[in-house]
Amino acid sequence: MRFVRDESSGIHLIRGYEPGEIRIDEGSLREAVILTATALSVDASLRSIADLGEAQIGRVLQLAPEVVLLGSGVRQVFPPAAFGARFLAAGIGFEVMDTAAACRTFNVLVSERRNVAAVLIL
Repeated sequence: MRFVRDESSGIHLIRGYEPGEIRIDEGSLREAVILTATALSVDASLRSIADLGEAQIGRVLQLAPEVVLLGSGVRQVFPPAAFGARFLAAGIGFEVMDTAAACRTFNVLVSERRNVAAVLIL
């Protein structure tokens, strides 16, 4: 799936996604990422929903987003309720969707200048 290129924004945008690969800005990654408009962090230890834990929660909370998108891979798979509850308890919105939908949603929210973080499992 290809997305429209916007060269003028100065923010991280997802340029394309297919299972096993995500294109952000001019780069191509084959590992899970934690992404905001201004920060990008690769997480090689994150290969499935079962790998989610305190490390990812801590990294996302440090980014202080207003909403967190979890892209769970090719299909929508929900994490244990305790994972999302940590964000909700901190007053941060939390949404789970397949990674393609999370990529599209991330681009829309950053284009609206929303403070969003995405955890994208490939």
